[in-house]
Amino acid sequence: MTALTPGTVHTPGAGAAVAGTAPAAGELTVQICRDADAFGGLAQAWGRLYRRCGPATAFQSHAWLWSWWLSYGGRRGLRVVLVRRGSELVAAAPLMRVHRPLPVLVPLGGAITDYTDVLLADDEPDAPAALARGIRRAARGAVVDLREVRAGAAAERLFACWSGPRRRMPDSMCLELPGLPMDGLIARVGSSRGQRIRSSLRKLDAAGIEERDVPAQDVPAAVGTMVRLHLVQWRGRKVTPEHARPRFAAHLARAAALMVAAGDATVTEFRIGGQVMAANLTVLSPQLAGGYLVGAHPALRDEKVDVTTLLMRHGVRQAAGGGRETLSLLRGAEPHKSHWRPEQRANQRLLLSGRGSALALLARYGLARARAAAAGSSRLRRLLRRPARPSGEA
Repeated sequence: MTALTPGTVHTPGAGAAVAGTAPAAGELTVQICRDADAFGGLAQAWGRLYRRCGPATAFQSHAWLWSWWLSYGGRRGLRVVLVRRGSELVAAAPLMRVHRPLPVLVPLGGAITDYTDVLLADDEPDAPAALARGIRRAARGAVVDLREVRAGAAAERLFACWSGPRRRMPDSMCLELPGLPMDGLIARVGSSRGQRIRSSLRKLDAAGIEERDVPAQDVPAAVGTMVRLHLVQWRGRKVTPEHARPRFAAHLARAAALMVAAGDATVTEFRIGGQVMAANLTVLSPQLAGGYLVGAHPALRDEKVDVTTLLMRHGVRQAAGGGRETLSLLRGAEPHKSHWRPEQRANQRLLLSGRGSALALLARYGLARARAAAAGSSRLRRLLRRPARPSGEA
């Protein structure tokens, strides 16, 4: 099997040329990349396309996706759909074929990726339709299941032009804040909460915390420290199981080093007296900054350091200081996030298929809705079982 399977060459207004012929500058060609080495070699072309896709997040960077495949993908199933105009990449869909139990095309990135998407150059109106043709050929009758698609993502353009059966439903909830300076965010939470935040900020200054953005060559070691601190921080509590696995640490170290070098992430160490007490990975894109993972030593409590305020201050500098419109708190509605009164933004799940697999799509859609309803009922029962707060307790 070849690494790149050539598709039909499409010329706007001129019909289709012979597959495999050399494309002219104005023609669109579609290929399917099935080989990890070939995918790894796309870094520069992928990076140029990534910069031309306004809604893209750092999770669509080549570094994140290629590294994820090396740690999680296995040997078979890679299906990266590529659309070029001449020699330049103008669209891409990073997908893989799995069996659950029927064959399905799903995005690269898996459960550890907060936002998935395709890449479409903003100035290429014909690219979505060409990408749709390539995805349909890559699917070969399988359902395409795009999870955790952020509102406004490029995949919405693909969904809009899809000619076969399709369904849309909500996915995980993300929390977002506007990319305002700290004073602007404090003004949103009210005077009482704002006073507590300002008190926490003063304690951060009094603790003498030094922030250091780690250079790319030192990132792998810093990520190792961050993961160790993360596991110490969650010791005795329910930690995400994947965060304790070697493949996760290997992926994060490899991807973060490349992303920091490209300006798509920062790894920051927080030191007291020269000792690293906390470390944080922030993903960056032109539109948003988002704190992905943090490790904080429990001893910070002895220094009266509020870790949430520490991270929010850092995130504000990355968002507002970098001219980004959004500070994303990514997936999850943990109570400490609600103190900042973020806005809820539901990701989307987009299901696509050909006519021949319409029944499989409907079955998958129905099962997903049933599971979502069951999860909602379970959350409601847990809320109803919680004891009432005493009168006057905040």
